[in-house]
Amino acid sequence: MKIKDFINNTFGYKPKNEYQFTLPDNPEIDTENYNNTNSDKIENIYSQIDANLKYIETKYNTLINSDIITREFTLNTGSKQYKAFILYIDGMVDSQILNDFVLKPLMLKNKFCNNETSKTIVQKGKKSNIANFIQDCLIPQNNIKQQSSFKDIFSGVNSGNCALFVDTLSVGFDIDVKGFKQRSISKPENEIVIKGPHEAFVENMRTNTTLLRRFTNNENLIIENTKVGKITQTNCAICYIKDIANDALVAETKYRLNNLEIDSLLSAGELEQLLTDTNSLGVPKILVSERPDYAVKSLLQGRVIILINGSPYALILPAILIDFLTSPEDTNLKPQFANFLKVVRIISSFFALLLPGLYIAITNFHREIIPTELLFSILSSRQSVPFPIIVEILIMEISFEIIREAGLRVPSPIGPTLGIVGALVLGQAAVSAAIVSPILIIIVAITGMSSFAIPDFTFSFHLRFFRFVFILLGFLAGFLGIGMGLFIYISSLCDLETFGVSYTIPYAPAVNSKNNGFMLSPIWKREDRATYLATKKEKKQNKISMKWRKIN
Repeated sequence: MKIKDFINNTFGYKPKNEYQFTLPDNPEIDTENYNNTNSDKIENIYSQIDANLKYIETKYNTLINSDIITREFTLNTGSKQYKAFILYIDGMVDSQILNDFVLKPLMLKNKFCNNETSKTIVQKGKKSNIANFIQDCLIPQNNIKQQSSFKDIFSGVNSGNCALFVDTLSVGFDIDVKGFKQRSISKPENEIVIKGPHEAFVENMRTNTTLLRRFTNNENLIIENTKVGKITQTNCAICYIKDIANDALVAETKYRLNNLEIDSLLSAGELEQLLTDTNSLGVPKILVSERPDYAVKSLLQGRVIILINGSPYALILPAILIDFLTSPEDTNLKPQFANFLKVVRIISSFFALLLPGLYIAITNFHREIIPTELLFSILSSRQSVPFPIIVEILIMEISFEIIREAGLRVPSPIGPTLGIVGALVLGQAAVSAAIVSPILIIIVAITGMSSFAIPDFTFSFHLRFFRFVFILLGFLAGFLGIGMGLFIYISSLCDLETFGVSYTIPYAPAVNSKNNGFMLSPIWKREDRATYLATKKEKKQNKISMKWRKIN
């Protein structure tokens, strides 16, 4: 017997067969060539209404699904009557719209049924004529489509539409009667600004596209819909400005999105991972924003936006390193103030990544660079601490991460208070108990606050993770270990690409054109779009944009 079989027989879980039925063997699945053929099979709509009804009852399990409603009735066309039924999901449709603009016109005699044209159409009995007559004359609804497959009909019904089936017709009518409850537009919760709009994306994709339309106010904004996920069939929207965005970037985005062989897509975070090139560093390569104004600014720069139905976030691509240190409010501030904040964020990034590692390297290997009085102060504060400095740092860093995570998980009114009070109480108690030294509390506090100063949560998380790597390098080899680690880290960043764009551009490789750098120039000098995006329109404003100024 093989060792693997012995372990499985000894420790493997064996399900109990209390009801004495035959347990089938698990089939071997070819995961490399996985293809859900059942979900890809397209069933056409039958011309017999009873066959359609039976098929729908089987697919939707109407006997046990209490929210799946099928309503049978007789369609009145004046000279003829047809058996018909509608299919919808209770709670996802507007009942008043369904009754007044779908059922009522179909069940009662319509004024169009009395004219000679309608009688001629019905008497001829051509299916295409009857279908067009129902769509054009009987249903006063702005959005109605004829579908020939159950897959398209079910997609509409699952999104909140109503499906109409009529006897003798091998097509179904997909009627927009959505009316489910949704969250109203509110203030951003994560990307808070002082100057600027106070509107955020919501979970409804159509509301989000409306926000983009309203901010852009331009007919060249293209919004292309596609579906991702064989089971969930999640609606996604690819948004770009036709006369600005690079065609190759748009094509690459469509290619990646349309070639995702997955069963489900439920959030923007999942799609971000599916579209991102794999890298060992785990750095983010796609911006995630909840602000429509920031998304529109990205569109005007030549980027592509992806919206996901059910997610209040937009994916902005491509994104380079300096984008994750940029705040949505930077363009609303004077350039000198915005650049000052950018410098603060750069310093915060280095603190969040390297400060604990530098502290342990200095105290263990390079004490000669510390002023004598400060060195004596550090040594005296550590005399009563029983742990090595590496254990001391790890205790406080992990404790701070626990407090941070707890503050995120508890209810929002308590969360910030828990984080502040927990850190103060824990730090004071740790010093009083001589578990850690007072200066280490200062180091950990500065490190933690520095990570909060980084605008992008994902990039902040990346720095927090690699902070522990540099702590280990500083403990093992001091400045040499940190220097080697930093060299490998920066070299790896320079080697990365995101949608064909170098991750560290415009500094590696160096690009000397205007408006490519990290620092902001005055708003009247921002004439060009970023050259690395290769946009169709390089200029975004005239050289003299403020014509009211007097030129000497």
